[in-house]
Amino acid sequence: MTQQILERVAGYEHRFNALFEEYFDTVGAALDAPPSSRFTPECLRLLRELSLRGGKRIRVVLLHEAARLVTDEPVGGLDAAALSIELLQTHGLVHDDLIDDSPTRRGGPSTYYAYREQFPDHPQTALGLTVLAGDLALALSLRVLLEAEVPVAVRQAMVEVQTRAAADTFMGQIIDLERDFGAAPDEDVLHRVADYKSARYSILAPLRLGLLAAGEPLAPRDEELREYARLVGICGQMRDDYLDLFGDAAVMGKPTGTDLRDGKHSYTVRALLSAVDDAERRVVVAALGDRSCPPENVAAVREIAERRGVTGRMRADMHRHAQRASAVAAGWRSRWRDEAVTFFEQLPLWSVERAG
Repeated sequence: MTQQILERVAGYEHRFNALFEEYFDTVGAALDAPPSSRFTPECLRLLRELSLRGGKRIRVVLLHEAARLVTDEPVGGLDAAALSIELLQTHGLVHDDLIDDSPTRRGGPSTYYAYREQFPDHPQTALGLTVLAGDLALALSLRVLLEAEVPVAVRQAMVEVQTRAAADTFMGQIIDLERDFGAAPDEDVLHRVADYKSARYSILAPLRLGLLAAGEPLAPRDEELREYARLVGICGQMRDDYLDLFGDAAVMGKPTGTDLRDGKHSYTVRALLSAVDDAERRVVVAALGDRSCPPENVAAVREIAERRGVTGRMRADMHRHAQRASAVAAGWRSRWRDEAVTFFEQLPLWSVERAG
């Protein structure tokens, strides 16, 4: 990324964080919750805390850069779209942490574990409130679009984009859980999980929303948008799976080997199992799904992977998908603004190369 683009990205993040904080300052009154309810304000507090705790806001960046494909003038509706995107992300984080039984998120307690601490003697209440907190974030993500000050047709199209993105993400979660049952999945299955679970709401939806807000019809380029999002989503998931075993725990803020211990048939595990001999396979399979797998066993699996060249092959695959995505974006120059197209050309390789 050029310095100019990085400064623009930082500007989007800074401005949105202030917008998100302001949103949570006022949403409680807009909900019209019963005055007697103690749990509703606490639910909003936990959603606020999780939402404002961090994150790179890459979806917000994609939204604004998508609008810049059409114009560098101010575009109405982007704030509402940005809030909708990040509230949907909050919904996903709440439910992901429940599904994965994760105690932490972004350096703080997950919503599920915060409720477990509040209700140690009522585990079903903690579980139920976590589900409902995620559901509330999803409802708010659609409501903020319904209240957007844009033409009715644009508003309707935006709500449809987010509704489809949410449904695709839920299906992605389902096939992600399904992936780890039965035989080890082939590459096409892993690509499909990455597309549905991540790419469609994190890449495709912001692209579509930004273009809609800028008044651009989606139909002429929607297939290209889908392919770009799919490829970026695949190389991004490959990178996450790669870092889970080979990354720096201090940089990532979490221990390595989590996917291995959880028994996830990730891109890394697939690459490993296709490269090892029988003795090495036994080491990998023994660690796979062992929640108590000690760090030294994870290190042994990592050493096998490095010796067998898995790191190099995975990095080559990531770069291959990133280059294909960049080539798709390069084809947009005949229609859209050159400066903004450059961002989308550079994004795939940047997303692969960043350290954390």
